Amino acid sequence: MAIDPSHILLTDRVAVVTGGGAGIGRGIAQGLAAFGASVAIWERNPDTCSAAADAIGGLGVPTDVRDAEAVDAALERTERELGRVSILVNNAGGTFNSPLLDTTENGWDALYRSNLRHVLLCTQRVARRLVQARAPGSVINVTSIEGVRAAPGYAAYAAAKAGVINYTKTASFELAPHGIRVNALAPDLTMTEGLQNIAGAELPAGVADGVPMRRFGHVDEMASAAVFLASSMADYITGQTIHVDGGTEAAGGWYFHPQTGTATLGPGS
Repeated sequence: MAIDPSHILLTDRVAVVTGGGAGIGRGIAQGLAAFGASVAIWERNPDTCSAAADAIGGLGVPTDVRDAEAVDAALERTERELGRVSILVNNAGGTFNSPLLDTTENGWDALYRSNLRHVLLCTQRVARRLVQARAPGSVINVTSIEGVRAAPGYAAYAAAKAGVINYTKTASFELAPHGIRVNALAPDLTMTEGLQNIAGAELPAGVADGVPMRRFGHVDEMASAAVFLASSMADYITGQTIHVDGGTEAAGGWYFHPQTGTATLGPGS
């Protein structure tokens, strides 16, 4: 079958983006809408939820996706107002610094619920509807490069993100017979409000030097990958984690020295 430019379009499809009120989630929601999807944003903050939805002519559904009943209610409303959901982007998440020896059980549980539990809840609910309707779908989980490398001070967050990667593989296998694809996107340094909050008012000079492409990613670059995975262009792709990270994961610790430009592994002088 020849490739047709129309295969990238998402016309007449309904998408849900969790945590779509800001940052990567908002960028992905905008991208999906630009390619024709009707988009519902499930976001805990009612103000950013409404603003993001209004900006793309979508549906804002204030939702705490960590809560199963809230997810059920959000899906009911979304399908009642927009139709059957066939694209799900599990983007909601968050983190805070929590050194291993100081991490409490409550802190661990909070990071698990914010970054992994909702991936099961939302995928399960949407997939059940698709299976019942015998309809195909695309699930896209937003994980992180921290899911595949050490993350000092962020062990619980990294463990949850690693769980998203493995969950993506297993879910893709179980749902493949139903025509439901499950993939993941893993960013590294992406310029969002959250990154700015972690780093402070000003990001330190040279913070992107460890990225082979020597710059931060942009939310639109994550959105581009999400649109591709949601579309018919990716019909034979499932179970994959695509690192939208400027080459960081592939480099495995190598980087170009900021002064000499020499390929360097580990500390440089």
